[in-house]
Amino acid sequence: MEWQDRGILLGVRKHGESAAILSVLTAARGLHAGVLPGGASRARAPELQPGNELSLEWRARLDEHIGTFRTEPARVRAGLMASRGGLLGLNAVCALLLRALPERVPQPEIWASTSALLDRMEGAEGWAADYLRWEMGLLDQMGYGLDLHSCALSGATEGLVWVSPRSGRAVSAAAAGDWATRLLPLPGFLLEGGAADGTAAADAARLTGHFLARAFAAGPGAPEMPEARARLVMALAGGRAG
Repeated sequence: MEWQDRGILLGVRKHGESAAILSVLTAARGLHAGVLPGGASRARAPELQPGNELSLEWRARLDEHIGTFRTEPARVRAGLMASRGGLLGLNAVCALLLRALPERVPQPEIWASTSALLDRMEGAEGWAADYLRWEMGLLDQMGYGLDLHSCALSGATEGLVWVSPRSGRAVSAAAAGDWATRLLPLPGFLLEGGAADGTAAADAARLTGHFLARAFAAGPGAPEMPEARARLVMALAGGRAG
């Protein structure tokens, strides 16, 4: 069995004396792991940093085997390591993808959105809104997408300022009434685009975090939110990242 593709490196862990196990995200094969002989060497450390993109060749005797990689650097995102905010964002993205995605399932949309987000995070400040919209897209791929097109109670398409924590549907200010205190705030930038200040980012992170936690609790593995995301959310809310 053999394939070639381009992947975003999400994680590296040592394997034996000198090899490493890489976890990568590709469009055609989704989350995929493989052994890279010599991957633990210092000489290869610069290219084997999470967030970098690699040209990959994977081989195995049988498809279900972990297999081995051959890699070449395709896109080095050294700028992500240059700031605390960029590093926090990178760690959160990698941790969420490793926790949320099933192995070996095609992920063309997540691949494209993640590559674009990492480019945005490396290039400039002001990416908090992009990151939180990326989390919305991740929820869609996990089957927990939010319906923000119209009010769940009235059908109105304007004045949408809340989300039901049970259904994930938007609710207008006029229809919420006394139930508003039980609903989650819906920041306008998630509907209209644009940037997010600290308050809006915190509200959006609370919203996406609620449904990510629900998805993790219902799926396999540990139900806890990755600690890397919690650190990023604190920084976004305080205006120290994004």
